[in-house]
Amino acid sequence: MKFVAVPYSRGSLGKNEGCEKAPLFLLSHYPHVRVSIDPAHFDSTMEQISRADGDFFVGGDHSITYGSFKGFAQKFKNPGILIFDAHPDLEEYTESVTHEDYLRKLIEEKIVKKHNVILIGVRAVSDNERTYMAGMQVYSMDVLFRNEESVCDMIMEYARSFDGLYVSIDIDVLDPAFAPGTGYLEPGGMDLPQLLYFLKRITHLTNLRRIDLVEINPEKDVHEITVNTGKKIIEIFT
Repeated sequence: MKFVAVPYSRGSLGKNEGCEKAPLFLLSHYPHVRVSIDPAHFDSTMEQISRADGDFFVGGDHSITYGSFKGFAQKFKNPGILIFDAHPDLEEYTESVTHEDYLRKLIEEKIVKKHNVILIGVRAVSDNERTYMAGMQVYSMDVLFRNEESVCDMIMEYARSFDGLYVSIDIDVLDPAFAPGTGYLEPGGMDLPQLLYFLKRITHLTNLRRIDLVEINPEKDVHEITVNTGKKIIEIFT
């Protein structure tokens, strides 16, 4: 497992400053490479991220997934992305990518097909995003609460259709009780055993090629709960 540290928070637009410190806490016991970050230049930073080679990228805010997936997608004919997140991150964008619009930008630049996107744990959606989600595989918290095992079966089956699978884990998919150290606290999320169950099953997918973990903010954490949760997530894949 090759780890890549991406200490970048400018894509959070000031809403989660401090998450750039997460790789220092999460990867202290793992050999890793570090992406060169230019805080003053969003686009050049994304280019550096897209060129990085690795299996597990640790951010940083969720905008890093734009760069990481962009580099990843070039290696496959039919790449797909499975995202754990409280938010769909499909807001309309202007120029430089942010953590609120990175997924929409990936779709509109034809880096990923809309029907190759799987969203899990979504529970905070704007009207604009709700309209745009049509055509995606979306599993809200309401759906997950009904029968997580059957939902996981469906997700696994669909994810197998991609020749390269990318998994992105925004820590705010968890209920704040399990991840208080992040920029957006959205009640009613997954509990930790539920997330770990999904991730353990996903590790068995033979087309899984890259993972990222984002939005953990040590500066906002409480008793290191979120950092320790992040470490548990990483351990699943090692």
